Amino acid sequence: MPLLIRPRRMRKLRTIEMQRLTVEEFKASEKLPLVVVLDDVRSLYNVGSVFRTCDAFRVEAVYLCGITACPPHPEIHKTALGGEDSVEWRYFPTAMEAVDALHQEGYFVYAVEQVEGSVKLPDLEVIADQRYAVVFGNEVKGVHQEVVDCCDHCLEIPQRGTKHSMNVSVTAGIVIWDFFVKIVADIR
Repeated sequence: MPLLIRPRRMRKLRTIEMQRLTVEEFKASEKLPLVVVLDDVRSLYNVGSVFRTCDAFRVEAVYLCGITACPPHPEIHKTALGGEDSVEWRYFPTAMEAVDALHQEGYFVYAVEQVEGSVKLPDLEVIADQRYAVVFGNEVKGVHQEVVDCCDHCLEIPQRGTKHSMNVSVTAGIVIWDFFVKIVADIR
């Protein structure tokens, strides 16, 4: 087994050293061709966490649907930490309306849900120049069945534990990261 050599010192970077974009630079930058749709997500902290993740990976937009809260709100800001200011967002009364609008704009829409015949996330293949959307559901009931029925396909994160689901913001982070890794070579 090879001997691992630990670096002498691992100094944490200061924020100024990370050369992050300003909100204005973020808004003008090229985005990951991905829209995140939240279908009746109850927790404002989950909403904020999704905004923060979408900022980290330059997601195109977040669509907030149904009972999902909209910015500005102190509880969203507590976890978004400003991501709600940089990432574009829209509100729709229902996720069905959001999916319909996305289809009209040429997006391929996945529901992230455990269904028969779902695409396992590691098997997801993305097509260059295709725009995607992913729908994440309510913390208890998931994506509404009628929304699943309107989507082009379903994605599922393989799980091996005793629970049948994960927190919606954790799930969003995993799915967004997977799209980012598979598409990022084309985005600079």
